[in-house]
Amino acid sequence: MNLLFSMPDVAWWKILIDFYLVWIVVLFTVRIVFSNSRLLNFAIIFIFLLIGNYVIQYFDIKIASGLLEYIIEWYPIVVIVIMAPDLRRLIEFIWKKDTKESVAMMGNEQTRQQIVEATFHLSRRKIGALITIEKHNTLDHFADKAIMMNSQISKELLINIFVPNTPLHDGAVIIRGNEILCAAAYFILSEREVEDRTMGSRHRAALGISEVSDGLTIVVSEETGDVSIAVEGILLKMNDPDKLMEYLSMFMR
Repeated sequence: MNLLFSMPDVAWWKILIDFYLVWIVVLFTVRIVFSNSRLLNFAIIFIFLLIGNYVIQYFDIKIASGLLEYIIEWYPIVVIVIMAPDLRRLIEFIWKKDTKESVAMMGNEQTRQQIVEATFHLSRRKIGALITIEKHNTLDHFADKAIMMNSQISKELLINIFVPNTPLHDGAVIIRGNEILCAAAYFILSEREVEDRTMGSRHRAALGISEVSDGLTIVVSEETGDVSIAVEGILLKMNDPDKLMEYLSMFMR
Protein backbone atom coordinates (compact mmCIF):
# COMPACT_ATOMS: atom_id res chain seq x y z
CA MET A 1 0.00 0.00 0.00
CA ASN A 2 2.88 2.35 0.90
CA LEU A 3 4.46 1.61 -2.48
CA LEU A 4 1.35 2.86 -4.26
CA PHE A 5 1.34 6.16 -2.39
CA SER A 6 5.09 6.58 -2.86
CA MET A 7 4.74 6.44 -6.68
CA PRO A 8 5.78 9.65 -8.49
CA ASP A 9 3.07 12.19 -9.31
CA VAL A 10 3.73 11.67 -13.02
CA ALA A 11 2.66 8.03 -12.71
CA TRP A 12 -0.64 9.07 -11.16
CA TRP A 13 -1.25 11.57 -13.96
CA LYS A 14 -0.60 8.84 -16.49
CA ILE A 15 -3.08 6.54 -14.75
CA LEU A 16 -5.74 9.28 -14.65
CA ILE A 17 -5.26 10.24 -18.29
CA ASP A 18 -5.29 6.59 -19.32
CA PHE A 19 -8.49 5.93 -17.34
CA TYR A 20 -10.16 9.05 -18.79
CA LEU A 21 -9.32 8.11 -22.39
CA VAL A 22 -10.55 4.54 -21.91
CA TRP A 23 -13.75 5.85 -20.30
CA ILE A 24 -14.42 8.16 -23.29
CA VAL A 25 -13.85 5.37 -25.82
CA VAL A 26 -16.07 2.92 -23.91
CA LEU A 27 -18.86 5.49 -23.40
CA PHE A 28 -18.79 6.56 -27.05
CA THR A 29 -18.82 2.93 -28.24
CA VAL A 30 -21.71 1.97 -25.93
CA ARG A 31 -23.77 4.97 -27.08
CA ILE A 32 -23.24 4.10 -30.73
CA VAL A 33 -23.96 0.37 -30.25
CA PHE A 34 -27.14 0.80 -28.21
CA SER A 35 -28.58 3.54 -30.44
CA ASN A 36 -28.75 1.22 -33.46
CA SER A 37 -30.50 -2.16 -33.46
CA ARG A 38 -28.42 -3.61 -36.32
CA LEU A 39 -25.16 -2.60 -34.67
CA LEU A 40 -26.37 -4.06 -31.37
CA ASN A 41 -27.01 -7.39 -33.13
CA PHE A 42 -23.49 -7.36 -34.56
CA ALA A 43 -22.09 -6.64 -31.09
CA ILE A 44 -24.03 -9.56 -29.54
CA ILE A 45 -22.77 -11.91 -32.25
CA PHE A 46 -19.19 -10.74 -31.57
CA ILE A 47 -19.60 -11.44 -27.84
CA PHE A 48 -20.84 -14.96 -28.59
CA LEU A 49 -17.88 -15.51 -30.92
CA LEU A 50 -15.49 -14.49 -28.13
CA ILE A 51 -17.23 -16.78 -25.63
CA GLY A 52 -17.22 -19.65 -28.14
CA ASN A 53 -13.53 -19.12 -28.84
CA TYR A 54 -12.73 -19.19 -25.11
CA VAL A 55 -14.68 -22.44 -24.63
CA ILE A 56 -13.01 -24.06 -27.66
CA GLN A 57 -9.55 -23.05 -26.43
CA TYR A 58 -10.37 -24.39 -22.96
CA PHE A 59 -11.17 -27.81 -24.45
CA ASP A 60 -8.15 -27.52 -26.80
CA ILE A 61 -10.07 -28.02 -30.08
CA LYS A 62 -7.35 -26.69 -32.39
CA ILE A 63 -9.01 -26.65 -35.85
CA ALA A 64 -12.19 -24.90 -34.66
CA SER A 65 -10.11 -22.53 -32.52
CA GLY A 66 -8.01 -21.45 -35.51
CA LEU A 67 -11.12 -20.84 -37.61
CA LEU A 68 -12.82 -18.79 -34.88
CA GLU A 69 -9.71 -16.70 -34.28
CA TYR A 70 -9.60 -15.89 -38.01
CA ILE A 71 -13.30 -14.87 -37.97
CA ILE A 72 -12.85 -12.73 -34.83
CA GLU A 73 -9.82 -11.00 -36.35
CA TRP A 74 -11.70 -9.93 -39.50
CA TYR A 75 -15.19 -9.50 -37.99
CA PRO A 76 -14.77 -5.81 -36.90
CA ILE A 77 -13.55 -4.82 -40.38
CA VAL A 78 -16.52 -6.57 -42.03
CA VAL A 79 -18.94 -4.81 -39.63
CA ILE A 80 -17.38 -1.38 -40.32
CA VAL A 81 -17.73 -1.91 -44.10
CA ILE A 82 -21.36 -3.06 -43.82
CA MET A 83 -22.38 -0.44 -41.27
CA ALA A 84 -20.45 2.55 -42.67
CA PRO A 85 -23.57 4.64 -43.56
CA ASP A 86 -25.22 3.82 -40.21
CA LEU A 87 -22.07 4.69 -38.27
CA ARG A 88 -21.77 8.02 -40.03
CA ARG A 89 -25.41 8.84 -39.30
CA LEU A 90 -25.04 7.81 -35.66
CA ILE A 91 -21.92 9.90 -35.15
CA GLU A 92 -23.72 12.92 -36.64
CA PHE A 93 -26.68 12.27 -34.32
CA ILE A 94 -24.49 11.96 -31.22
CA TRP A 95 -22.50 15.14 -31.92
CA LYS A 96 -25.24 17.28 -33.47
CA LYS A 97 -25.57 19.45 -30.33
CA ASP A 98 -21.96 20.55 -30.76
CA THR A 99 -22.90 22.28 -34.02
CA LYS A 100 -25.88 24.12 -32.59
CA GLU A 101 -26.04 27.89 -33.00
CA SER A 102 -27.66 29.96 -30.24
CA VAL A 103 -29.62 32.08 -32.73
CA ALA A 104 -31.27 30.53 -35.79
CA MET A 105 -31.40 32.40 -39.11
CA MET A 106 -35.01 32.02 -40.20
CA GLY A 107 -36.71 33.25 -43.35
CA ASN A 108 -39.37 35.95 -43.50
CA GLU A 109 -42.99 35.71 -44.67
CA GLN A 110 -42.08 36.32 -48.31
CA THR A 111 -39.59 33.42 -48.18
CA ARG A 112 -42.25 31.13 -46.71
CA GLN A 113 -44.71 32.16 -49.43
CA GLN A 114 -42.19 31.45 -52.21
CA ILE A 115 -41.43 27.99 -50.75
CA VAL A 116 -45.12 27.06 -50.49
CA GLU A 117 -45.92 28.25 -54.02
CA ALA A 118 -42.95 26.40 -55.50
CA THR A 119 -43.78 23.23 -53.56
CA PHE A 120 -47.34 22.99 -54.83
CA HIS A 121 -46.38 23.99 -58.37
CA LEU A 122 -44.01 20.99 -58.36
CA SER A 123 -46.67 18.84 -56.67
CA ARG A 124 -49.26 19.52 -59.40
CA ARG A 125 -46.76 18.45 -62.06
CA LYS A 126 -45.49 15.47 -60.05
CA ILE A 127 -41.92 16.73 -60.04
CA GLY A 128 -39.91 15.25 -57.17
CA ALA A 129 -38.31 17.72 -54.77
CA LEU A 130 -36.46 17.81 -51.44
CA ILE A 131 -36.21 21.16 -49.60
CA THR A 132 -34.54 21.36 -46.18
CA ILE A 133 -34.87 24.47 -44.02
CA GLU A 134 -31.99 24.82 -41.60
CA LYS A 135 -32.66 25.91 -38.02
CA HIS A 136 -30.11 25.74 -35.16
CA ASN A 137 -28.06 22.71 -36.28
CA THR A 138 -25.71 23.72 -39.07
CA LEU A 139 -25.84 21.65 -42.27
CA ASP A 140 -22.50 22.93 -43.58
CA HIS A 141 -21.03 19.40 -43.72
CA PHE A 142 -23.73 18.48 -46.26
CA ALA A 143 -23.51 21.80 -48.11
CA ASP A 144 -19.73 21.45 -48.53
CA LYS A 145 -20.30 18.46 -50.83
CA ALA A 146 -23.17 20.10 -52.75
CA ILE A 147 -23.42 22.90 -55.34
CA MET A 148 -23.13 26.21 -53.47
CA MET A 149 -25.61 28.88 -54.56
CA ASN A 150 -26.13 31.57 -51.86
CA SER A 151 -29.06 32.85 -53.93
CA GLN A 152 -32.14 34.81 -52.97
CA ILE A 153 -35.15 32.51 -52.66
CA SER A 154 -37.79 32.69 -55.38
CA LYS A 155 -40.52 30.38 -56.58
CA GLU A 156 -39.05 30.33 -60.10
CA LEU A 157 -35.55 29.41 -58.95
CA LEU A 158 -36.80 26.54 -56.75
CA ILE A 159 -38.91 25.18 -59.61
CA ASN A 160 -36.02 25.36 -62.08
CA ILE A 161 -33.68 23.54 -59.70
CA PHE A 162 -35.95 20.49 -59.59
CA VAL A 163 -36.81 20.30 -63.30
CA PRO A 164 -36.04 16.68 -64.36
CA ASN A 165 -32.83 15.89 -66.27
CA THR A 166 -31.03 19.02 -65.06
CA PRO A 167 -27.72 18.96 -63.12
CA LEU A 168 -29.35 20.08 -59.84
CA HIS A 169 -32.49 17.91 -60.00
CA ASP A 170 -31.22 15.11 -57.75
CA GLY A 171 -30.51 15.76 -54.11
CA ALA A 172 -31.82 18.42 -51.77
CA VAL A 173 -31.91 22.19 -51.58
CA ILE A 174 -30.77 23.61 -48.23
CA ILE A 175 -32.32 26.93 -47.20
CA ARG A 176 -30.66 29.18 -44.64
CA GLY A 177 -32.59 32.28 -43.69
CA ASN A 178 -33.81 33.97 -46.87
CA GLU A 179 -31.26 32.29 -49.14
CA ILE A 180 -30.81 29.01 -50.96
CA LEU A 181 -27.50 27.90 -49.46
CA CYS A 182 -26.93 25.03 -51.91
CA ALA A 183 -28.54 22.47 -54.21
CA ALA A 184 -27.84 18.81 -54.97
CA ALA A 185 -27.09 18.00 -51.33
CA TYR A 186 -27.19 14.32 -50.39
CA PHE A 187 -28.32 13.07 -46.98
CA ILE A 188 -27.88 9.71 -45.28
CA LEU A 189 -31.07 7.65 -45.66
CA SER A 190 -33.01 6.75 -42.55
CA GLU A 191 -32.94 3.06 -41.66
CA ARG A 192 -36.58 3.34 -40.60
CA GLU A 193 -39.07 1.68 -42.94
CA VAL A 194 -41.82 3.96 -44.27
CA GLU A 195 -45.30 2.48 -44.18
CA ASP A 196 -46.54 3.99 -47.44
CA ARG A 197 -45.01 2.07 -50.37
CA THR A 198 -45.30 5.13 -52.62
CA MET A 199 -42.66 6.82 -50.46
CA GLY A 200 -39.15 6.26 -51.78
CA SER A 201 -35.57 7.38 -51.24
CA ARG A 202 -36.48 11.09 -51.01
CA HIS A 203 -38.72 10.41 -48.03
CA ARG A 204 -36.05 8.27 -46.35
CA ALA A 205 -33.50 11.03 -46.97
CA ALA A 206 -35.90 13.56 -45.42
CA LEU A 207 -36.37 11.33 -42.38
CA GLY A 208 -32.63 10.78 -42.18
CA ILE A 209 -31.78 14.49 -42.00
CA SER A 210 -34.62 15.12 -39.54
CA GLU A 211 -33.11 12.46 -37.23
CA VAL A 212 -29.71 14.18 -37.09
CA SER A 213 -30.74 17.85 -37.13
CA ASP A 214 -33.55 20.15 -35.99
CA GLY A 215 -34.33 21.30 -39.54
CA LEU A 216 -37.60 20.83 -41.42
CA THR A 217 -37.65 19.08 -44.80
CA ILE A 218 -40.37 19.31 -47.45
CA VAL A 219 -40.72 16.33 -49.81
CA VAL A 220 -42.65 16.21 -53.07
CA SER A 221 -43.29 12.69 -54.33
CA GLU A 222 -42.38 12.07 -57.96
CA GLU A 223 -44.90 9.20 -58.19
CA THR A 224 -48.00 10.76 -56.62
CA GLY A 225 -47.23 14.47 -56.26
CA ASP A 226 -48.01 14.22 -52.54
CA VAL A 227 -46.35 16.76 -50.26
CA SER A 228 -44.90 15.67 -46.89
CA ILE A 229 -42.76 17.27 -44.22
CA ALA A 230 -40.16 15.56 -42.04
CA VAL A 231 -39.23 17.04 -38.68
CA GLU A 232 -37.76 15.46 -35.51
CA GLY A 233 -37.87 12.00 -37.11
CA ILE A 234 -41.60 12.26 -37.95
CA LEU A 235 -43.07 12.28 -41.47
CA LEU A 236 -46.39 14.10 -42.02
CA LYS A 237 -48.44 14.46 -45.20
CA MET A 238 -49.18 18.08 -46.04
CA ASN A 239 -51.40 18.30 -49.13
CA ASP A 240 -52.91 21.69 -48.30
CA PRO A 241 -50.96 24.93 -49.03
CA ASP A 242 -52.52 26.75 -46.05
CA LYS A 243 -51.57 23.92 -43.72
CA LEU A 244 -47.98 23.93 -44.98
CA MET A 245 -47.81 27.71 -44.57
CA GLU A 246 -49.07 27.35 -41.01
CA TYR A 247 -46.36 24.78 -40.20
CA LEU A 248 -43.66 26.91 -41.80
CA SER A 249 -44.83 29.98 -39.90
CA MET A 250 -44.57 28.11 -36.59
CA PHE A 251 -41.21 26.56 -37.50
CA MET A 252 -39.57 29.68 -38.97
CA ARG A 253 -40.55 32.25 -36.38
